[in-house]
Amino acid sequence: MAPTVNCEIVPGGAEEEIPTIDFNLLVNGSADQRSEMIQKLGTACEDWGFFMIVNHGVSESLREAMIMAFKDLFDLTADEKQAYVGGHVLDPIRVGTSFNAKADNDKYWRHYAKIFVHPDFHSPSKPLNFRDVSEEYTTSIRSLVLKLLKAIWESLGLEEARISNFLDLNSCFQILVGNLYPPCPNPENKFGMPPHSDHGLLTVLYQNGIDGLQVMHKEKWITVKPVPNSFLVNTGDHMEIVTNGKYKSLLHRALLTDTMTRMSIVTVVGPSLDKFVGPFSDLLSTESPAVFHGFKYRDYMEYQQSNTLAGKSALDLVRM
Repeated sequence: MAPTVNCEIVPGGAEEEIPTIDFNLLVNGSADQRSEMIQKLGTACEDWGFFMIVNHGVSESLREAMIMAFKDLFDLTADEKQAYVGGHVLDPIRVGTSFNAKADNDKYWRHYAKIFVHPDFHSPSKPLNFRDVSEEYTTSIRSLVLKLLKAIWESLGLEEARISNFLDLNSCFQILVGNLYPPCPNPENKFGMPPHSDHGLLTVLYQNGIDGLQVMHKEKWITVKPVPNSFLVNTGDHMEIVTNGKYKSLLHRALLTDTMTRMSIVTVVGPSLDKFVGPFSDLLSTESPAVFHGFKYRDYMEYQQSNTLAGKSALDLVRM
């Protein structure tokens, strides 16, 4: 039976204002402006696990070109997409429906394409412009995320070089995901995506102007209404693991409508796939012992992607 959406929903608004980070001030501002943005970013990670980014420097033309490239990919014939259907969760290019068709009892109402883009770049051969657009887009997003991570480490009082080496961020894993949620005749009884957290450090989302993302905050579902030209960013499971629970991963889900098609572009950045990751030692003490044990990131991602999504249950794999 399909899951029923039956929890309290609070629209994003004045009482639940989603944190907004001015990326230009964070990167190029004065010392006081940077300090203010870093403090605001740390508070957003600790209190929400979620924030919006404005003035990020990624052009609207590139963002819309990426949306259109995914639309053209989804519009390919079944024969043209067949080479990328199914396969293993660690295959570098996959298209399909649901989350994991082998594990899900009920298929979620979406089409997806998942493409590994770093440290090794992959692209489907069609549509013809997909490679060039996706390479430019993902390079821009990776640069943005690494600068955000630098500021997040600063908010925790950590030395950037040490933690970047700990996670091998020069070889960080990056995956590009396109989601298409068609109109659903019974949206109250289906999810686009069920409540879940992401496996990486940070996730960056851009959508086609149709709302549907909800985030869990203070035990209530908040409907996200992005400001124009913004990116939405959430913390993932490996941010929670690395910070020993100080910055927790965000529980979120995608709802549906019965009239409009929603599209989103999701970019997840995590440690190197071959890194054995646990809490960073500088955040541990006698008073704050480790609450997670170390685990290879590749194995964690494979476990999460191979099983039915159930909230943040994948983290139970590494809890002490």
